[in-house]
Amino acid sequence: MDIWVDADACPVVIKELLYKIARRKKILVTFVANKPLKIPNSQFIKFLIVDAGFDVADNKIVEKMQAGDLVITADIPLAADVVEKNGLALNPRGELYTKDNIKSRLYVRNIMETMRSSGIETKGPDPMSQKDKHLFANTIDKILLNQKN
Repeated sequence: MDIWVDADACPVVIKELLYKIARRKKILVTFVANKPLKIPNSQFIKFLIVDAGFDVADNKIVEKMQAGDLVITADIPLAADVVEKNGLALNPRGELYTKDNIKSRLYVRNIMETMRSSGIETKGPDPMSQKDKHLFANTIDKILLNQKN
């Protein structure tokens, strides 16, 4: 299993955790973004820069990932594509997207998008908390442990 990161919107605290995981578990983690990203020097940490544009990074991740790979993203349409391709999609707050929950997440996302486009102001996500960080760390640890079994 490789790990792919939708890096443009990934919180710094999650990126730092992924750097540690890559080195400790010797798992390839590839950060994909449309602007330069400073990453640690490691054979297990890669950076793939893509052209700017709507969904360019998302499309590149879906193109490159394989079934069973893990993708870190808060982008629900990207998560849906990953799940469709039999990959694992994990939100930086620790929520694992699955075939059982992705359709409802897309539905809610689309409703919120419709509201925003019609001029209704909606509240954005809360700031990343320690609880979010711990949930992410625990969930990714479980995923990696299950991959060994």
